[in-house]
Amino acid sequence: MRIGVTFDLRSDYLAMGYGEEETAEFDSEITINAICSALDGMGLIPVRIGGVKNLVDMLARGERFDAVFNFCEGFRGTAREAAVPALLDAYEIPYVFSDALTLAVTLDKGMAKRVVRDAGVPTVAFRVIEKIADVKKIDLPFPLFLKPVSEGSGKGIGADSKVENARDLRRVAQNLLNRFQQPVLVEEFLPGREFTVGIVGTGDEAVVLGVSEIVPIGNWVGDGYGYENKEYSDDKVNIIEADKENSKAAGAVALASWRALRCRDGGRVDVRCDAQGRPHFIEANPLAGLRPDYSDLCLIAQRKGLSQADLVGRIMNSFFKRHPEFKKPRTRVAA
Repeated sequence: MRIGVTFDLRSDYLAMGYGEEETAEFDSEITINAICSALDGMGLIPVRIGGVKNLVDMLARGERFDAVFNFCEGFRGTAREAAVPALLDAYEIPYVFSDALTLAVTLDKGMAKRVVRDAGVPTVAFRVIEKIADVKKIDLPFPLFLKPVSEGSGKGIGADSKVENARDLRRVAQNLLNRFQQPVLVEEFLPGREFTVGIVGTGDEAVVLGVSEIVPIGNWVGDGYGYENKEYSDDKVNIIEADKENSKAAGAVALASWRALRCRDGGRVDVRCDAQGRPHFIEANPLAGLRPDYSDLCLIAQRKGLSQADLVGRIMNSFFKRHPEFKKPRTRVAA
């Protein structure tokens, strides 16, 4: 079985002159090597494709794949993560991870929060600023927390993301609108503990793999798990296994969100608590990082005694359950 692998390499974009923060969501050779090695170990034949433009070129030349392990983030547009799955749908090629609709919705944090809120999942009150005049319409109590509506890897979250008054609300909103050229999400600030929840599976068969707590330390910047805290984490944050009580509560919110958003196969959901310790949905990441010994989902798997190959195997198990027309790999996939 030939399985294409789509991805965006950070080194490629850095070589083109893009900056460190602009490329924060993209992958390293280490990650792609690990994914391909795991797929090869299952008896599959991984074919490295690269980004969406490479996929277009290959399909136009008549090349086909039995399936695609879609790990492509995309670079431009509010639906950039949806480009590869939409193209694969047009060519009727099955793929691992979520479909175009889910990837488009989850990339827009405001849209995702509307979906999970309507599903009855706790999510803090929020508004979306489309233009600076919308600041006058914000009717939420301070303090508030601001971030770009469609960015990942903590981009746009920094020392001034938490605002205490209308003047700072306008200043920070204007800065984000100018920097990212997209709407700004405004939320009531959640002062409690923060967790990230690893999930594998699809629909009713989805399960919580494990829960990590994000614990700020000495040089933590601002009041959120932003770009600086993620990218330069050594002296800013400890990522630890959550205690049993909080794992259960955060996991329940995350799993309900995962199902409401129709996420598939594997990924993460971020959760933060209010002043009473009640967890609320923050955002979903259905294309979570898979860099060994580094990415949150991989660290969660390690604590459960799973290797990188085991983690990819569980993701592939979910895919094969969705596509029983494929024969099982000749080697064991982690249960």
